[in-house]
Amino acid sequence: MKTLTLITEIEEFDSVDQLPEKDKELLLEAREAASKAYAPYSNFKVGAAIRMGNGKIVQGSNQENSSYPVGCCAERTALFYASSCFWGEKICAIAIASQTTNSDGTRPLSPCGMCRQAILEYEILQQAPIRILMLSGSTKVWIAPSAVSLLPFQFDHQYLEQ
Repeated sequence: MKTLTLITEIEEFDSVDQLPEKDKELLLEAREAASKAYAPYSNFKVGAAIRMGNGKIVQGSNQENSSYPVGCCAERTALFYASSCFWGEKICAIAIASQTTNSDGTRPLSPCGMCRQAILEYEILQQAPIRILMLSGSTKVWIAPSAVSLLPFQFDHQYLEQ
């Protein structure tokens, strides 16, 4: 039996203050987006902010529904909005933050599997990686260079080709 070792290229920062100004700004935008979340069932308010290639920042927040599968995560809300409003414009980075700070700071607020898959789809579409900034609590930050770092065995269009 062989053991597979996955290399994760995720950077870890003890404080938002250690980041470049553009990254700090994006995380602040994600925090602001979290305040716009509709989360009456979980009370877990998440925000995402996307920096486009043209410098514009797009926000999204999670939107819950009493029929749980109908809701949408902050990351996908932001991605779909960005794609609709700026079709063809490169997505450079996405930051994720929560108003809920019950995290002990030992792990990032990472995208769920569906959001990882959605980010991967846009990476494939634009043929360029999307940096993923993940805030834990109010200070610690993890940065992944691409969705591939979070989804090493991804499902993509190649499985659908005949």
